[in-house]
Amino acid sequence: MSQSWGKLSSAIIAAVNPSRPLCPRCQRPLPACVCDCAPAVANDVDVLILQHPLETGAAKGSARLLQLSLARCTTLVGEQFDPALLEQHLYADGRQPLLLYPGAPDARAQHAPAALRLVLLDATWRKSRKLLHLNPPLAALPRMALASVPPSRYAIRKAHAPHQLSTLEAACLALADLEAAPARYLPLLDGFERFVARVLARMRP
Repeated sequence: MSQSWGKLSSAIIAAVNPSRPLCPRCQRPLPACVCDCAPAVANDVDVLILQHPLETGAAKGSARLLQLSLARCTTLVGEQFDPALLEQHLYADGRQPLLLYPGAPDARAQHAPAALRLVLLDATWRKSRKLLHLNPPLAALPRMALASVPPSRYAIRKAHAPHQLSTLEAACLALADLEAAPARYLPLLDGFERFVARVLARMRP
């Protein structure tokens, strides 16, 4: 089963506290609105985020910020997707899907950015491996692995290794590489830093 991010997240937040007004754009309680951290970015490579249900509605998650910022981005929530539905989203508009995930085969597609779709798994490493196992169409995709990964700015969560980035950071690096436009994603990374600082401030006593 799969579900779009917005509907599921809104339902979770409303169930927790139905009296708190939500921002109509980011679907967070108004005091925690992150819209000012989500600049509009006109990405050429389409993005498909496959989000594990445990990541949905997480206040520390970066995928929602990415979804808000990118002009071409779709999020599906689930663990095991209907194969026909997944294939439909992977190859929509005739684009070539490219899975951002380490390990062989690393096959950077020789296509124009406007013909590509970057597929992201928004999950822990353990859950991402399960997503691949449960969804054969994903495991069969050509892959892209990041090179020269900088230290993560994601101070909210502890990574198991220095190269483990947030979904947003990984997406920005991959898109900048595929589009040969690194400056395009700097405002989004700056907004992400503000988001992280804001969450850390709320976590402190």
